[in-house]
Amino acid sequence: MKLIVTGSIAFDYLMSFPGTFTEHFLPEHMNRVSLSFLVDTMDKRRGGCAPNIAYTLALLGERPLLMATAGQDFGDYRAWLEAARVDTSLVHVVEGKFTASFFCSTDQANNQIASFYTGAMADAGLLSFRAVPDVAAALVTISPNDPDAMVQYAEECKALGVRYIWDPGQQCARMDGAQLRKGVEGAFMVIVNDYEFELLRQKTQMSDRDILEQCELLVMTKGENGSTVLWQDGEVSVPAVTPDRIEDPTGVGDAFHGGFMKGLAMRASYETCARIGSVAATYALEHLGGTSHAYSWAEFERRYTQHFGALK
Repeated sequence: MKLIVTGSIAFDYLMSFPGTFTEHFLPEHMNRVSLSFLVDTMDKRRGGCAPNIAYTLALLGERPLLMATAGQDFGDYRAWLEAARVDTSLVHVVEGKFTASFFCSTDQANNQIASFYTGAMADAGLLSFRAVPDVAAALVTISPNDPDAMVQYAEECKALGVRYIWDPGQQCARMDGAQLRKGVEGAFMVIVNDYEFELLRQKTQMSDRDILEQCELLVMTKGENGSTVLWQDGEVSVPAVTPDRIEDPTGVGDAFHGGFMKGLAMRASYETCARIGSVAATYALEHLGGTSHAYSWAEFERRYTQHFGALK
């Protein structure tokens, strides 16, 4: 199955705060917040939602196509992705701009405060599925990116008869209800975490059943509480896989998404798709950044079997 992943390409600047953010918020002063957190560490990592998802697919034996915009500093990142078996032929480099950057601080309770600089991501609308050969046979992911480009991709997929996964992610906070609804309507699958689902519900006034009238699948991840997959005639919940250690939550949702997409490519049951996603997510949780981990298919299958039985 041809797999195309769209979304942000970014460099992640990951910082750790030796306390909890919430203890510094004063409820009586929430109308005027002025806070600065002194962090202990900072690491620069390769990131962005699209490479995170594509990297997981590549680890699981696929050769996904990455479709996104990057800046003039993308050269080394491209070489690394190609070495990891991610096809970057659909990536457009925007001269005169830098690749998008994600600045994220994580506290000891795994709460995160983040900012995102768009950079070359703002030009994502320059790309079009109409220029992609054999796109009708593909399964496409539309993950967090320039909001207008995300809507454009969804509309193109619908016009071209392409199955797509709508993953608004962090852009649920930026997009309005009309934009979010356009992505949902006509999607094959919608995937969000529980917090994003609440934003989606409030902005679109769509319940889970309303969403399932528009698409085949609704997948909701719930952190340490696992995930739930809903479709018209059924529902299944899958537990999270207990990590050997917790290093950093950045990219965990993307890894789950990539694992679920691998299951779809295998034509596995929805429950198995979520289980593959759960194992993939735990590998990411055990490492700093969304692409710092690695495993072979044999290692992955052993870990899957340990928690869920034989992979079918």
